Amino acid sequence: MADSVKKEKASKPSFFKGLKAEYKKIIWPEKNDVLKQSVAVVCISVLLGAIIAILDFVIQYGVDFLTGL
Repeated sequence: MADSVKKEKASKPSFFKGLKAEYKKIIWPEKNDVLKQSVAVVCISVLLGAIIAILDFVIQYGVDFLTGL
């Protein structure tokens, strides 16, 4: 019977040992790369915010015009 056969557990590596091993595999970006990417994200966010604000203004003006008829 399968119940009578004991399965041996494989030794589990410690969570923190695995975490340390994975942490060593990380390739950290250079300071200059992080700065360039951060500036790009901020610029794109401001640009998209401005586009959305303009569209919102135009659509609101259109809705107000149509409801005023």
